Amino acid sequence: MLAPYLSVRDGAEAVRFYQKAFAAEEFERYDWEGKVGHAGLRINGHPLFLADEFPDLAEQIGVVAPPTLGGSAVILSLTVDDCDFWFNRAVEAGCTVIRPLTDEFFGRIGKLRDPYGHVWGVQTIKPHPHG
Repeated sequence: MLAPYLSVRDGAEAVRFYQKAFAAEEFERYDWEGKVGHAGLRINGHPLFLADEFPDLAEQIGVVAPPTLGGSAVILSLTVDDCDFWFNRAVEAGCTVIRPLTDEFFGRIGKLRDPYGHVWGVQTIKPHPHG
């Protein structure tokens, strides 16, 4: 299994946001020093982990939140059956549209930035003509 692990500011609020925007289900959580030390979520059946940013431990942890970094270094690619529904729900929850939904040769895709600085590609893939 390969799963993204996000660094965020205000992890407790981020968990609530991802529940609202992407129907995330929290399956584990460990708080540490008044912050989220680790949270495990499932979005559309797939794992996503997150923790609050701990700037004093950045060298040991190896990651900081996008505002500290000055942007995001990755795109979280969320493939769903109805990207219009998922995209619009995320926008209503507070995501910013980077690229509106468009039809491409491979399917339909749009890109969003969440309030924590992470970039999401929400897409529905067309069936491949050769199976």
